[in-house]
Amino acid sequence: MNNVSKHYDLLIENGNDPVLDCKELADYMDKWDGKEFINLLNLDTSKEVLEIGCGTGRITKKIISQCKTYVGIDISKKTIDIARKHFGNFNNAFFHNEDFLDYKTNQKYDVIYSTLTFMHIKEKVKALNNVFNLLKRNGKFVLSIDKNQQGFIDTGYNKIIIYPDNPTSICNILANLSFVKITIKEIEKAYIITAQRS
Repeated sequence: MNNVSKHYDLLIENGNDPVLDCKELADYMDKWDGKEFINLLNLDTSKEVLEIGCGTGRITKKIISQCKTYVGIDISKKTIDIARKHFGNFNNAFFHNEDFLDYKTNQKYDVIYSTLTFMHIKEKVKALNNVFNLLKRNGKFVLSIDKNQQGFIDTGYNKIIIYPDNPTSICNILANLSFVKITIKEIEKAYIITAQRS
């Protein structure tokens, strides 16, 4: 994950902040995690929410006022620093700079979600087991995965190895971990998987 962290740190150094995207770019990104994705989170102000791979807060800004507590995790320190600046005036927002595979807490969440992040995680079973353990009973997991994944991302200055997500294999892992109500919804650029902790 070190190359991943360096890549996203470099994007920040070059002024790339998705929270500040123009409308056209924001609309384009919504093809992975727009209104349909947000609706599947089924949020209300009683829910405690965890985002895996929050970046600078592109999704955070859409949901922060719809939940009791929001926690964002990202492996890039520079993106977390920017997220803290964007949402520092919200007393329900907390950001952690760490690898999700190492994230430990006694807190349990009503909703855990991730978009365009799991492709960077090699150990899918470990990550999804961590999701299961962090969810409250009957808690919901929502995952958006890119339809068009190859074995690497060519940034022009670096090739980042990715670990493509397969919706069927993700659903099988979820079922083996005792998740229930597993669904796959296909949208323009992504598959959105939802599952409930038993």
